[in-house]
Amino acid sequence: MEILRQHVEEMLSPALANLGITNDHWKGMISVSREKQMGDLSLPCFAFAKQLSMAPNEIAESLKKALATNEIVEEVNSTAGYLNFKSSRKWLAKYVIGGNVRIGNAELNSANEAESVLIEHTSANPNGPFHVGRARNAILGDTLVRLNRLHGNNVRSEYYVDDMGKQVAVLAWALANLSAEEVENILSDREPVNEIWETKPDHARVRWYQAAQVLRNDESVKDDIEKAIGKMVHASENGDHGVLDAFENAYQPVLDGMLETLSRLRINFDEFTKESMFVTNGDVSNIMQKLSTLAIHGVADNGAEYLDLGARGLKGKTEFFYRRGDGSSLYATRDIAYHIWKYSQCDTLINVLGEDHKLQSKQVSMTLNELGYNSPEVLFYSFIKLPDGKMSTRRGNVVFMDDLLEEAKAHAAEVVKEIRTDYTDEQISHIAEAVGTSAVRFNIIKVSPDKGFTFRWEEALSFDSDSAPFIMYSHTRSRSIASKCLALGVAYDDSNIENINYDFSDIPQSMFELLRVIATHNDALMKAVEQNRPNLFANQLLALANHYNGFYRDCKVISDGKVNQTYLAVSEIASKLLRSGMIGLGIEPLEKM
Repeated sequence: MEILRQHVEEMLSPALANLGITNDHWKGMISVSREKQMGDLSLPCFAFAKQLSMAPNEIAESLKKALATNEIVEEVNSTAGYLNFKSSRKWLAKYVIGGNVRIGNAELNSANEAESVLIEHTSANPNGPFHVGRARNAILGDTLVRLNRLHGNNVRSEYYVDDMGKQVAVLAWALANLSAEEVENILSDREPVNEIWETKPDHARVRWYQAAQVLRNDESVKDDIEKAIGKMVHASENGDHGVLDAFENAYQPVLDGMLETLSRLRINFDEFTKESMFVTNGDVSNIMQKLSTLAIHGVADNGAEYLDLGARGLKGKTEFFYRRGDGSSLYATRDIAYHIWKYSQCDTLINVLGEDHKLQSKQVSMTLNELGYNSPEVLFYSFIKLPDGKMSTRRGNVVFMDDLLEEAKAHAAEVVKEIRTDYTDEQISHIAEAVGTSAVRFNIIKVSPDKGFTFRWEEALSFDSDSAPFIMYSHTRSRSIASKCLALGVAYDDSNIENINYDFSDIPQSMFELLRVIATHNDALMKAVEQNRPNLFANQLLALANHYNGFYRDCKVISDGKVNQTYLAVSEIASKLLRSGMIGLGIEPLEKM
């Protein structure tokens, strides 16, 4: 609870000085208490033990006796070498109801001079529909965008379109050389396209891509196919507009279908930047020229050029090739040009990448450093697997996100029908879509990015107390209370706080716990943004929803037809934070469920 830190420091400073601790290093040691029952902030006393020749628990106990509680800190206690501070109920209630907790807006960039952040995410090869594994990148990336905006940064989301690589070339070759009948014959041992998605181009065209992948393993034809594909890739890498146009005609319908799926998850992009742009505008050529002048530049026997990053401390694969022997660029070279261009657009650059890109990302960062640029921040995420192995569009071993979203919607619809028998089909469909897509999205967000997990239908569709529907239901409860109060002629007005006689004489425990969560809301948001870990804010929103339900149970906003203004104010502030936080995580806030 950062709002308490200054007051705790003022209390501690003279007490520590009396013990002989005269420097300010201890201020950085104050942290959020490990357990809420201990307090809001804690000071570990272990670092003082040697200097004071005392045991940590003795130091903590001595400080406790030297400190007097006040109107801000109502409790000081010591536990196992920790000195703990708990905020005053009355002070905390006044602080929260006084409008001191920033709400934020995840849908808008800051109107003030804020940090400019560019977040590149998703950038999946446009060769087929999103499967659940690939969608983790998009969901994490979009959530980072939203949370940065909620925090007050100016953010731009980027999709880097791989419009000249081998994956696109394979698709273009297949569309140019295989008929629909040939494709189905080649894939006769696989399930056909789900009839729901027959007209969705990403689902239709992935069949061409998968058929080409089968033929590329056929000894009788693979050499000719590889030669043709290689010729197209080489031409694209040299900026051949005819080939680049053919590639775009092949991938654009697929990309459109992918974006349709993402929009259903409330994921959108500000900019789409094509990889080929940096070849055709001369940036790649200029970069290769600069790289050739560096001290760690080298030339292989076949004429290919590289940087010896081992000379800068890189372990493992130390040679970073950036130009082929025929003079054409590699993907990594174009990535360098793209990064330099991105740096001209922002103050802070964040990339969202799978864990299999760690080496390549390190090579790119080190090369940027050689050219005088900073390393970008990177959120690496682990992969989602099926119970029997890794998902792969190439092998057809996937769970398509479109199918999962349909399942989630159908499951949500059944739940809504059971509970709300008076709702129309249209109402049920709207709520089911919001609940289903939010549940799928939150199921991925709540897991730490560095942790892989195995996809299971029952977990993805869970509506338990650690799910998006639980948060959504807590929000709708708060809106129901507000509507009932409005019907009684009472509305919360945060512009007229000073003229309302709030009662802080008796603050129930459940209200106090909710106030504590509200007071730490922006601390959790800041930590999630600074560490690029959306799961931290997901946990915060779960805690907010959980404590709101406890408050709702114990603190009756309406009793005997009368509105408790203090309870209503707390309810409305919690409601606003729930709503803004839900939008920050991409969960759709509903008025009714």
